[in-house]
Amino acid sequence: MPSVFDVAAYILSRCGAMSAMKLQKLVYYSQAWSLVWDDETLFPEAIEAWANGPVVRELYEKHRGIFKVDQGMIEGDPSLLTPSQKETVDAVCDAYCTSTAQMLSDMTHAEAPWRNARRGLSDGERGDRVISLADMAEYYGSLPQS
Repeated sequence: MPSVFDVAAYILSRCGAMSAMKLQKLVYYSQAWSLVWDDETLFPEAIEAWANGPVVRELYEKHRGIFKVDQGMIEGDPSLLTPSQKETVDAVCDAYCTSTAQMLSDMTHAEAPWRNARRGLSDGERGDRVISLADMAEYYGSLPQS
């Protein structure tokens, strides 16, 4: 199974350099849609519901303090993704790469998986609760798909 770093490296190879926040959201959506379309997790690392949206802590530790991230900054191997996994991430990139980091953050804030994990926390309050894979699969699986 690829790691979050392999997925992030693949996203960067497809979409180019981007803000660290945007990369975190694209990794999140890649995991969510893998649960729906492929019926499996894309990577094993947990996704936490931070104040600015979903974050994979291990990935954050690699880009902490850096605003813009490019492929050379993430030690991941995109070739570890299967053709099916690449197809899922490609679809996520096609759908979300043109969105800004703020737009993606706002989207995640409006969606049930992040809100459920943040229940009881005020806006802007720090938190590290894990976003449930079951919540992600249920929510995104219930959305109309074109």
